[in-house]
Amino acid sequence: MTTAIPTPGTQIRGSRALVTGGHRGFGRELVYELLSRGADKVFATSRSPFDPDDPRIVPIVMDVTEDESVQRAASIADDISILVNNAGVALNTPVLTASLSDMHSELETNLFGVIRVARFFAPILAASPPSSLLNVLSVMSWLSTGRGYEISKSAAWSATNALRIALQDKDIAVTALHVSYMDTDMTARLDVPKSDPRTIARLACDAIEHGDSEVLADDHTRLVKDRLSGDITDLYPHFERPHVDTSKKNA
Repeated sequence: MTTAIPTPGTQIRGSRALVTGGHRGFGRELVYELLSRGADKVFATSRSPFDPDDPRIVPIVMDVTEDESVQRAASIADDISILVNNAGVALNTPVLTASLSDMHSELETNLFGVIRVARFFAPILAASPPSSLLNVLSVMSWLSTGRGYEISKSAAWSATNALRIALQDKDIAVTALHVSYMDTDMTARLDVPKSDPRTIARLACDAIEHGDSEVLADDHTRLVKDRLSGDITDLYPHFERPHVDTSKKNA
């Protein structure tokens, strides 16, 4: 399910794209889907070197938490019209007990990494209109299990909306991809229903071509988004409101 705004889509065929974290997992599926739709070249970033299996994939060592690293990548991939912010971390950080340094790492990658990459590549995208920026977010943008990961994704959702406003006059479509669990390394230990990342990659590329502002990629995500306007117990049915005995105050 996608929600469209009046923004021109970006033609994938003949384009050049960059996917952060494109060496494995969902990022790799995005790289392959872009190539299958006719992208001439896809830059795939990772924090360590890797050998791609397709000559159209150009590996770039990049750390989204470092200005110099992102700036260097922008000097290499200086002609792209599609940018996908996919790199992310989940460190299992309970909000009251986890190391604050671990929570900071999640925010630095999942929030500030998104902003940092967008800042360095925005002039490149603006030079090749119509262009596209897609941020890979999560159903956890709206739903919490009490961990720092959801805090970072919720903040990244807000950042995506801010980027959409900031880039609206530059012919750059900004898309938020919200998805629940996918069958990747990150969720390997979780015994939950999972989407096929290849299916989600196809939905993401459809949104790029259509200029959609938002992708709700599965039933769980659509259900959570639909319940945002309701009572908190709609999302957290086991949540109990504190009981306050007002009888003495009113006596």
